Amino acid sequence: MKLDSNNHSVFLLYYHLVLVTKYRRKVIDDNISNRLKEM
Repeated sequence: MKLDSNNHSVFLLYYHLVLVTKYRRKVIDDNISNRLKEM
């Protein structure tokens, strides 16, 4: 766990990404999926 800091604060950021498709078709292919996992 790495905390980021600046002059007056210390913080830790996490992102939660939710993608909803209208017709539940496959939008994220393998290349995009791998890239998202790297983030």
